[in-house]
Amino acid sequence: MSEHESPTTATALPGPSWTEHVVWWHVYPLGFVGADTTGADRSPAPRLLDLVPWLDHLVALGANGLALGPVFASSTHGYDTIDWFAVDPRLGTEADLVTLIEAAHAKGVKVMLDGVFNHVGPEFPALVEARRDPDSSAASLFRREDDGSLGTFEGHGGLIALDHSSPEVARTVTDVLTYWADRGADAWRLDAAYSVPSSFWATVLPPLRERHPDVYVVGEVLHGDYAAAVRDGGLDSVTQYELWQGVWHALAEVNLFELEWALQRHDGFLDDFVPLTFVGNHDVTRIASQIDDDRHHAHAIVLLLTLGGTPSVYYGDEFGLRAVKEARVGGDDAVRPAFPSAPAEAPGAGVPDALPEVLALHQELIGVRRRHPWLHTARSRTVSVANESLVLEVTGAGAGRSLVVALNLGDDELRVADPAPGEWVAGRDAGLDGDVLSVGPHGWAVVARA
Repeated sequence: MSEHESPTTATALPGPSWTEHVVWWHVYPLGFVGADTTGADRSPAPRLLDLVPWLDHLVALGANGLALGPVFASSTHGYDTIDWFAVDPRLGTEADLVTLIEAAHAKGVKVMLDGVFNHVGPEFPALVEARRDPDSSAASLFRREDDGSLGTFEGHGGLIALDHSSPEVARTVTDVLTYWADRGADAWRLDAAYSVPSSFWATVLPPLRERHPDVYVVGEVLHGDYAAAVRDGGLDSVTQYELWQGVWHALAEVNLFELEWALQRHDGFLDDFVPLTFVGNHDVTRIASQIDDDRHHAHAIVLLLTLGGTPSVYYGDEFGLRAVKEARVGGDDAVRPAFPSAPAEAPGAGVPDALPEVLALHQELIGVRRRHPWLHTARSRTVSVANESLVLEVTGAGAGRSLVVALNLGDDELRVADPAPGEWVAGRDAGLDGDVLSVGPHGWAVVARA
C-alpha cells in the first residue's frame, strides 16, 4: 500500500499516511544561520549544517518534520531565485543539504522544501537573456502584461512572474521537484500557489507523484476556495490562514465568537483535505506579539495542537519570542532571527528572550497530540461560547475519541459540567471538581470526555 493510501481513515483525504503523525518545525534558513539577506554579502559558507545540531531540539520538542524555507540560490531573501538546481552558496552546497536531509531521516524526521515557482529574481539566467533579447526563446518563459512589459508578483519589480501556460516552464518545474525528491526531500511547500493557475499544478505534480508516490505537497494559499485549490491543483493541502487569523485576532480582541466562526469554516475544509495549521510563520508578526495579554498566549498553542490539521510550529515560537512584521523593505527581518549555531544545555539558552516555560507547554501539548493521533482529522463542536470563554468538544472517528477543550479569557471562573468531563489531560489554572471542570480566570483545560 502506498503511504498516499491511508488505512486509518474512512474517507480518502489527500496526503500520504505519514502526515497523520507529523508535526512540523518550520525554519527560515537564511535568517536562522545569520546569512546576509540584503545582497551585500554573499560569502559562501556551509551554514546549512548549523541546523544539524538543532535536530535534537526538534525531536525534544516532539516534532518529527523539518519545514525549510527557501534554500536555493537567490539574490537576497530566498524568494528571488537564481537557480532552482543549486543550493544558495550562503547556505552551502548540495552535499550540505543532502547531509542535513540524511541526518534528519536518521532521527525519523521528514524534510519539506520551499519551492518558489510563481516568479524568479532579476538574476535568473533566462530572465537576463529575455531582457537582453526579447525575441529569444527565454522570453517565452515569462508572463507579459497587456502593454508588453514583464509581469511581476504583486507589483514587486524584482520578482518577475513566470508564464505558467508555457510547456517548458511546466517541464522545468517538474524536473526541479523530482530532482530534490530524488535527493531525499519528503515534501514541498509551493510558495504563492494562489497566484499560479491550478491547471499548472495539475500538470507538474503527476510526474512527481509517479516517481515519488509518498511525497506531500502543500500550497501557500491565503484566502479563497481552499478546497478547490486542493482539488483542482492536485495538492495535498494548503496553508490555513483563515484559522490563523481567527485564532490570534479572537484572542487579541477577547471575542471568541470570531474564533467559533473560523472553526466552523475549518471543520468544513476537513471534509475535503487536512489543512496545514499554524499560529506563526516567516511572513507574519509572532503570536506572542499579536496578543497583548500574556495570559492568553498559551490559548493559541492549545488550539493549534488540539484541533484537526497538520500543525507547524515556527522556530522561536516555542520559546515565546516576540517580533513584529513591518511594511517596509527588510520588515520581515525581526521575525526571521538568527539562532545560535548549536542549542545550549539549558532549553532556550543562547536564544535571546527565550522563555523555557513556553517550550515546556509546547512539549506537553505535542505529547497530548501524540497520545491522541486521531486529532489530525478531528472535528470540533461548540458546546458554549461567549466573548470571554469557549468550550469545544473535539471528536474523531471511532469510540472513545473525544476531548473537551475549555478556554477562559475572563476574570471569572468557568465551570463545565456538560459534556461530563472524564480523565484530566492538560491545563493551567484549572481542575476537576467531581463531575465538573473548573477553569480559573484566564486558564484553559483539556480533558477526556467521560
